Amino acid sequence: MRHVLLGALLGASLSLACATAALAQDAAAGEKVFVVCRACHQIGENAKIAVGPVLNGVIGRKAGTYPGYSYSEANKNSGLTWDEETFSTYIKDPRAKIPGTKMIFIGIKDEQKIKDLIAFLKQYGPDGKKVQ
Repeated sequence: MRHVLLGALLGASLSLACATAALAQDAAAGEKVFVVCRACHQIGENAKIAVGPVLNGVIGRKAGTYPGYSYSEANKNSGLTWDEETFSTYIKDPRAKIPGTKMIFIGIKDEQKIKDLIAFLKQYGPDGKKVQ
């Protein structure tokens, strides 16, 4: 009986660990998600302003503040700081989060893809160097 109980407990623990891992952020998977962002944004040490601002250090940055980029008034005056929760809501539907934004993007609806994208973005500090 003890072996059966121990086996059931071990099985439940492994299932929980696998479920938790599936919900974790994955920067490598996030790099694949970032492919759709590359049409307008750059990231990394050699990143330059394109259609959109550079995304180095975006998580933790105040919205509308990347130097040299011409933001919409809506973005500059949004009062937002790009923490994980705010970015997650924004990237699902940018125009709903900041009406009047210049960002024309349908959004990413998949929660796991958003988590992975955030993990990818968080790798880059304001200078474009990987911090992790």
